[in-house]
Amino acid sequence: MSTITLARPRSPLIGWLAVVSLMLGIFTIVTSEILPIGLLPVIGADFGVSDGTTGLTMTLPGVVAAVAAPTVTLTTARLDRRVMLCVLMAVLAMADVLAAVATSYWVMLISRALVGLTIGGFWSIGAGLAGRLVPPPAVGTATAVIFSSVPLGSVLGVPAGTLIGDLAGWRTAFLVLAALAVLVLAALLTLLPPLPAQQATSPRVLLDLLRARGTAVALSATFLVVLAHFGTYTYVTPFLQDVTGLAPAAVGAVLLAYGVAGVAGNFLAGRAVAAHPRATFAVCGCLIAATTLALPSVGGTAVGAVASLVLWGLAYGGVPVCSQASFIAASPHTPEAATVVFTSSFQATFALGAFLGGRVVDAFSVSTVMICGGLVALLMAVSLRAFSSAEGAPPGSGRGGRS
Repeated sequence: MSTITLARPRSPLIGWLAVVSLMLGIFTIVTSEILPIGLLPVIGADFGVSDGTTGLTMTLPGVVAAVAAPTVTLTTARLDRRVMLCVLMAVLAMADVLAAVATSYWVMLISRALVGLTIGGFWSIGAGLAGRLVPPPAVGTATAVIFSSVPLGSVLGVPAGTLIGDLAGWRTAFLVLAALAVLVLAALLTLLPPLPAQQATSPRVLLDLLRARGTAVALSATFLVVLAHFGTYTYVTPFLQDVTGLAPAAVGAVLLAYGVAGVAGNFLAGRAVAAHPRATFAVCGCLIAATTLALPSVGGTAVGAVASLVLWGLAYGGVPVCSQASFIAASPHTPEAATVVFTSSFQATFALGAFLGGRVVDAFSVSTVMICGGLVALLMAVSLRAFSSAEGAPPGSGRGGRS
């Protein structure tokens, strides 16, 4: 059995800069993945396709990432993790350039598939590396810094990308992301120490994790809440433009408010989830249900739409933290395997939600998809409580059956 050792950087400062480089890598990936949310109508208009069909630019990366997370992690299990992270960041840069120069919708979808490949591999490998970059007492803080990239993608990435798209065209937004990916690649090469594989994730480890009851609970809750969120949030820009009547520039400002709330939700949930894991997760689901169900009624005014999006952002900011914590609690001794299952399930459901939401939007309306998503989020909260009650523990308990 191999001994896990801390890969010691040249100094504590370099170690923390390496953590920040990982955070920026995931930030760039998350922003590349969800950027079409803010640019959906103009991308669709450029290629002559509907909003629902344009939603495939959100669906495809999720599908590929769901497959890539276990595939890339298993096939490269014995390779230096620094090398893999750098290769994947180079792929992301190429994908964003390809999107910027796409002459047809099919080329655009190919670029989105490459984004999905990067998501599945980089997130699965990089999210659990904090323990090899900083001393043990700082691992929790370093992990929180890395995962803060998820809501930051909404706070800075999507609104900024939307603003750039409005001012200089959506293709320019992807070129800017490509340039950012190149800068992150340079930072990874400079700051990360060699990270040889230590615990090779195997198919057997993944299968054992999938058989655990805690994993089943985590999968169920994650599936429902992510399905609800991305089935609705993917189409929030058409809603704000068509139902609320906001101008494109105003939409970017609303998404910025949503993202700021998401960062707050990320850190609030990070504090609460250790003591009350399922209660925190259930509260996130309830708030998402409340806001999406209310949007068709209150979203006709700017005040109602902004208030709903802020509360929605606060709720969703806690979802990745709660979901990741649930999977790691089910497999505390194999964190990379837990991250693989988390990434794969999260991305697969992301894709399904965007796809099904698109079908509802094209068949009915953006208001209908909000109601459907709200009902699914409500089901998540109810089912999570039912799991806890069946195990004889209150939803906020950290005792047996904790997910």
